[in-house]
Amino acid sequence: MEENTMQQTDEIEIDLWEICLVLVHNLALIVSVGIMTALGTFLITQLFITPKYESTTKIYILNKQENNAVTYSDIQLGTQLTKDYAELIQSRFVLEEVVQGMGLDLSYEEMKKKVSVTTPTDTRILAITVEDTDPVMAMQLANSIREAAAVHIMNVMDIQAVNVSETANMPMKKASPSVMKNTFIGGVLGIFLMIAVILVRFLMDDTIKTPEDVEKYLQLSTLAVIPLNEGEEDGKKKKKKVKRN
Repeated sequence: MEENTMQQTDEIEIDLWEICLVLVHNLALIVSVGIMTALGTFLITQLFITPKYESTTKIYILNKQENNAVTYSDIQLGTQLTKDYAELIQSRFVLEEVVQGMGLDLSYEEMKKKVSVTTPTDTRILAITVEDTDPVMAMQLANSIREAAAVHIMNVMDIQAVNVSETANMPMKKASPSVMKNTFIGGVLGIFLMIAVILVRFLMDDTIKTPEDVEKYLQLSTLAVIPLNEGEEDGKKKKKKVKRN
């Protein structure tokens, strides 16, 4: 049992070593394919994917009692209601009002895909982010949504005021796609794909190539090796060419 286990371990080690040798032998091909796929991904990202820009505006909402004194219960309630405020900001009433006010040819569903509302951890601040292919339009939409949402929140939730924490600015850099990220992913995928192809071809190849293969796979001893001289090899190549013609 121990001898069989040792033999199996030796075979596994030899196989892994052969795989490493095959990969090293094809290293130039693997790297070339990785470079080509990275370059292809870079060109596709640059030429065919439309860049998008994001603009963000922030509002601060806090309930106040009639005497305008801020209490601890107001702070707790404001934190708990941030999700409600986020839903109101993305409501059909607000977004359709913005679309009509700006004269846009967009449906409610199309407009909603452009808008996202987030709440920084442990705060009562709502960040309204708009994504668009036009940076100016992204800024205008964000500010318009903030204004319409502020009025809607005050009417629905009976809030005295919605304070502007930060107005939207025109984005100078595109938010997506990330050229560097896509290029890196494309290169890595190309490398792994080429490695997979090489390994599959290697594992599927069961031909005997060397005297060592005869001893290893057939458990036979080789008495002699008859090499082909250059003349015979050239003759075989010529015959193959004649057959093809």
